[in-house]
Amino acid sequence: MDLEDAFHSVGEFGSYQKVLVTCLVLLQIYAACQCMLIVLVGAEPRYLVDLESNSAGQKDFVTHVKFADDFTSIVSEWFLIKEDAYKVHLAGSLFFAGLLIGNVSFGPLSDKLGRKPVFLAGLFLEVIFGYVTCLAPNYAVFAASRLFVGVMNGGMSLVSFVLTQEYVGKAYWALTGSVTNLTFAVGITCYALMGYFVKEWRSLAAAANSFGVLFFLFAVMLPESPRWLYAQGNTEKAEKLLQYFALRNGNERSAIKLKPCAGTEKTNESSRGVLDIVKNPVLRWRTVILMYVWYVCSLVYYGLTLNTSELQGNQYLNLALSGLVEVPAFPVCMYFIEKPWAGRRKTMAGFLVFSGLACIFTMVLPEQSESFLNTAVIALCGKLAVSAAFNILYIFTSELYPTVVRSAGLGICAMSSRFGGILAPFVPSMRSVSTSMPFVVFGVSGVSAGILDLLLPETLNKPIAEGMDDLISPTYQLLDAKKTVQVK
Repeated sequence: MDLEDAFHSVGEFGSYQKVLVTCLVLLQIYAACQCMLIVLVGAEPRYLVDLESNSAGQKDFVTHVKFADDFTSIVSEWFLIKEDAYKVHLAGSLFFAGLLIGNVSFGPLSDKLGRKPVFLAGLFLEVIFGYVTCLAPNYAVFAASRLFVGVMNGGMSLVSFVLTQEYVGKAYWALTGSVTNLTFAVGITCYALMGYFVKEWRSLAAAANSFGVLFFLFAVMLPESPRWLYAQGNTEKAEKLLQYFALRNGNERSAIKLKPCAGTEKTNESSRGVLDIVKNPVLRWRTVILMYVWYVCSLVYYGLTLNTSELQGNQYLNLALSGLVEVPAFPVCMYFIEKPWAGRRKTMAGFLVFSGLACIFTMVLPEQSESFLNTAVIALCGKLAVSAAFNILYIFTSELYPTVVRSAGLGICAMSSRFGGILAPFVPSMRSVSTSMPFVVFGVSGVSAGILDLLLPETLNKPIAEGMDDLISPTYQLLDAKKTVQVK
């Protein structure tokens, strides 16, 4: 039998798989806390400066600074104000640079060495460097620790997402992917709530990092991905693991005999990586389009997030709302991507175009308006749409790559999204050219990405390619053509 039939026989989403997926999904709370850490840890408290002193030196200047708020941060501890204020943003940029490195490196490593060992190593090291952040004696150590935490966070999150997909049958990939991204949004709110009660920044960083210790203890008991074992040619191990799944799901131990994965008899199959994606004409074309779509999703998402972060009011409430606003996007996209008349491709294209048009439409509205249809509401709708598109993109991308290069493919795409995140803060500065210029950039980017997305094949109810040869096998091509006709 093939792998999907085997999953069907043991339980595509049985009780045991639900436990595994729940553990990995809840891990997103920890990942969100680390991603958002600098928002509160690097917040600038209100401060007063004694102007009686005319001292020019920075060391003398800081002695006349008095912070007024009731919370501490790296700003108040190391006086990162005035000409040193850029260091807060630098620490945030280093974290995102680390995410980029982790996305690129951990994907191919997990494809070659296995999902579980790479995932555990990344999570363990992230916890270690997380505590270095808490205990940093100076800014240099703090900034360096954020870089390494970013590397581990980016890599660990990527591999954990792949594991949530590969523990279950393909019919549940959309569900597990959506719940994973939904939990990340909830994690942002949890971090805001934690920051409201823990005012001292070192204690807050330690509390946020302690989640990682708990999840690591659970993660040690996770099994290897049966899909990865099967794609590597370890058919016997994959069969035993699936039989174990069946037993834990309450099913009787049945004889599972998997047919060999296409192409795994080749000696180089176990060393598939980024170069194989570049060499393969099918994957090369898909990757180029996906990289641009990932870049745009990140650019528009973080760009609109920066716009909402400028709201006046309680910083903890604003941060919590920035996470909660994404929650409605997930059930909406889940409804559409499972419909044959919509699917992954058309739904994501629709959300991207909608988010782009929302940004463009914002240009013609007055910034201050008491009517319901104002700039804030339209921008919020745009963020909901791009959040939904981002969620679908994770699912869609994982279905477009064969198992042997799935992590590598996701890593390349996630890398391109980091460039969008890095550039997003600079787009609002284009207001100096024209007040509408930032929205033009976001709008045109969203619409163009939605159009390009339509060039990709639909994956709803289609077979998952395990090896590279599956992309050109007659069965895969026949099913691909048949489903395409049905969708159209």
